[in-house]
Amino acid sequence: MELLKIDCLGKPLRLEGSLAGWQQLYWGDALVSVIQASPDNEGLKSHTFELATQAPTPADFEGTESAEAIVTPTIKITLETDLQWQPFVIDYRLLKDDEVITSGQRTTKDIERQTPTVAIAEKRQFSVIGLASLGFKLLKSAKVIKVLLAGASVAAYSWLFSFQFALALIACLVFHEYGHIRAMKYFGMKTKGIYLIPFMGGLALSDEKINTRWQDVVISIMGPTFGLLMSIASLIAYWITGNIFFAGLATFNALLNLFNLLPILPLDGGHILKSISFSMNSVMGLIACILGAAVGVYISYSLGLALLGFLLLIGSAEIVFEWKTRHQSHLLPLDRYGQIFSAVWYFLTVGALIGIIWYFAASGDQMLALPLEILKS
Repeated sequence: MELLKIDCLGKPLRLEGSLAGWQQLYWGDALVSVIQASPDNEGLKSHTFELATQAPTPADFEGTESAEAIVTPTIKITLETDLQWQPFVIDYRLLKDDEVITSGQRTTKDIERQTPTVAIAEKRQFSVIGLASLGFKLLKSAKVIKVLLAGASVAAYSWLFSFQFALALIACLVFHEYGHIRAMKYFGMKTKGIYLIPFMGGLALSDEKINTRWQDVVISIMGPTFGLLMSIASLIAYWITGNIFFAGLATFNALLNLFNLLPILPLDGGHILKSISFSMNSVMGLIACILGAAVGVYISYSLGLALLGFLLLIGSAEIVFEWKTRHQSHLLPLDRYGQIFSAVWYFLTVGALIGIIWYFAASGDQMLALPLEILKS
């Protein structure tokens, strides 16, 4: 994870680090200082290295008996940091020969907005796979591919259901993916737009990578949140008009977004719960996550939502297996407030979507009861 990047004598001075406690300091592309991993991953740290001011020339050796008589002058550079992970704050001082030349502080907001340094990829030899990959990227960047995929999606869903239902389903998918796009733009990320994939749903793409677990949570949950808003709007439209179409739109859209919140990667719910659990840096945090998942499984089976409970159990096991590698992540973890807020946001959204499905199932209409029967199956 890139913790800091400042100018130092005309070159970027970059500090990389992780929750495991290791830190690496680069001046330009050269590694100049390393602190090994240790349980002491916070607090005061100091990196020191020396730079030669000017290499000796042949003229410098004139009148001397040996090259040892010439000493290359050096500059001592020291970077002092005071790091706190939750909430993330790093104070730093850069010293040149024990004289402070710059200082400052970085917080979570700075990490969210930064563009990390990416190593230059090695040039690869020509291959058919590489050519195919390049062709796909070119197609993906073209606007025409969006139109073709959207048309294919409408045709596919019309073949399965009806043209009217296909248009409604496309609207649900677009509104859901638009929630992801809005979240990306909130964090200042460049987006490539929405792609509809037949039989698989939709996909919101960005040109940039995320830097924090909070970004992962917000971008992931905003899709289902926008979906929830659409179901609520359809519910209100049904109350006003009595048109069964709006009832069907509300309940099936709720099912679609509830499915996306299942704690299974790469679904939105998998990203949300993974970011929460991987931000817990203690065994107690993991235990709390397991207990919360167990309660969710129990409630699901008690209410007869067998499918929801089974998938929740699978997703919880997946989180446990991957928890051990959390220190190797480049993403800044959530602080305690962020963990609690994210969990509450997640469960409120899930509860509201289930409530909409349950409400229409109680109407007695066989079609409107189908989403609940799917959850019970």
